[in-house]
Amino acid sequence: MKRLSWDQYFMAQSHLLASRSTCTRLVVGATIVRDKRIIAGGYNGSISGGVHCTDEGCYLIDGHCARTIHAEMNAILQCAKFGEPTEGAEIYVTHFPCVQCTKSIIQAGIRSVYYARDYRNHPYAEELFKTAKIAVKKVPFDNIFAVNEEDISGKQLAYIASLFKKLEESGVKKEELHNLYNQAEQLFARGM
Repeated sequence: MKRLSWDQYFMAQSHLLASRSTCTRLVVGATIVRDKRIIAGGYNGSISGGVHCTDEGCYLIDGHCARTIHAEMNAILQCAKFGEPTEGAEIYVTHFPCVQCTKSIIQAGIRSVYYARDYRNHPYAEELFKTAKIAVKKVPFDNIFAVNEEDISGKQLAYIASLFKKLEESGVKKEELHNLYNQAEQLFARGM
């Protein structure tokens, strides 16, 4: 077996963390590292003790799940909770960070961002990283933990959401809608 590089090693940790995700839309993991030592990890999901999207579906507001805390934020908050400084640290994320996570990464003093997959890379997030002089590097990673992962585009997910809305408006019983929604979540649980 070929020995993993440090980047591959920490990215593997992020993919492993992602396997704990309770998000049904995108499975993400993040690992914060300082001096080649893991100081925190996070995955996207609900607050501790809260209802999970895998159990009751997403709570969407303006197309975003209000229930989910992103992996990067969970890792940063873990550092805050346990008194671990993030100044000068590095973060390894399975997907390119969103704008809100980008701002949090910068404010936390993290100096480098490594990500495995492009995901709706927002130009403003890229600009913020550049302005803050944060090193950003794509680290391609073959996810050895993924099982039959399929790429589902945002357009496909939007189409599925519109079908559910039409079914609801046409009077399909809530119980039947709930069953269909759970089937869709299972089908697309590892999707984009």
